[in-house]
Amino acid sequence: MVRNKPGRKSTIYDIAKATGSSTSAVSMVLNGTWTRYRIKEDTANRILASAQQLGYNVNMKARGLRLSRSGLAGMILPHYRNRFFAGLAETFEEQARSRGLCPIVVSTQRDPSVEMSVTETLLSQRVEVLFIAGVRDPSPLNALCLAAGVPCINVDLPGADAPSVVSDNRGGACALTEALIDKMIARGASPGELVFLGGVVDEYATDMRIAGFRDAFAARGLRPAAEAVECFGYDASSARQAVARRYETLGRLPDGLLMNSITAFEGLVQFASRLSREDWHSAVVGCFDWDPFAAHLPFEVTMMRQDVERIISEAFALADAHEASASSGHPLVIVPTGFGPMSGEEERTIETA
Repeated sequence: MVRNKPGRKSTIYDIAKATGSSTSAVSMVLNGTWTRYRIKEDTANRILASAQQLGYNVNMKARGLRLSRSGLAGMILPHYRNRFFAGLAETFEEQARSRGLCPIVVSTQRDPSVEMSVTETLLSQRVEVLFIAGVRDPSPLNALCLAAGVPCINVDLPGADAPSVVSDNRGGACALTEALIDKMIARGASPGELVFLGGVVDEYATDMRIAGFRDAFAARGLRPAAEAVECFGYDASSARQAVARRYETLGRLPDGLLMNSITAFEGLVQFASRLSREDWHSAVVGCFDWDPFAAHLPFEVTMMRQDVERIISEAFALADAHEASASSGHPLVIVPTGFGPMSGEEERTIETA
């Protein structure tokens, strides 16, 4: 069998491909739990032999996690620049401590190589659970955790290889869009000018929010304008430029703007801060995110709040039940959103991948 090119580390995906096995079977063999899942001995031996030939190095510290408690709980997230991710981190720390665990939170700036490196480091420190927040493709990280025998939960963005907890992006965006359309109609404005700005194409959260945006129009027998949706990421500078282009085309702000994140909303505020008060009040504004500073702005904005407390509580509940879920499929828990402070009493939705 040919080894990988020098400088490239072998992964469980390489072993799975070489042996014709699933990545989950490879992980169970490497972490020593294969007999529990009735994997044949000859299959296990073939996987182990392939791992040796490919030069795969199993992190023994990470594999030993379940043999002794470390008292550590880990979380990775993109950044702390908005209240949602900062709230997730703060709530995670609070709930981890209430469970007698010491929390470790690391930001990864949405860099896949940093996500992988940080995950490997946290596993080597023997974290007892890892929350993976805001990662577009958590599968490689889920595989690392599975090989180490460490329960992991995908938060905010789901994955097929571990339990996930997400906001009800579609339902929340639909409710927010409906509220904005109602306000536009009350002002005598056409709902056809309502635009959806921000987010990433083919990202779960953005896709669900766009679907909710379109659902609200469809429920009224309407369609958004052909150029109503514009995805340019989440950063404020891109949002500022997108709003500026539309202002230049119309000679004013659109009658309705739904910003897909608090950072995109900041870009809108940066651009419109130079406009007159009349320009501001001509537009109906909404944001799929929440921050109390909005109450101090000189115009009204309708914000959809994500329930960070409920998200983290559900994630810890899934972590507690990780061995049961492994044999029955990985659940996806969808947590309701709301316009005001969350009550935590709404019923959650659970899907199984």
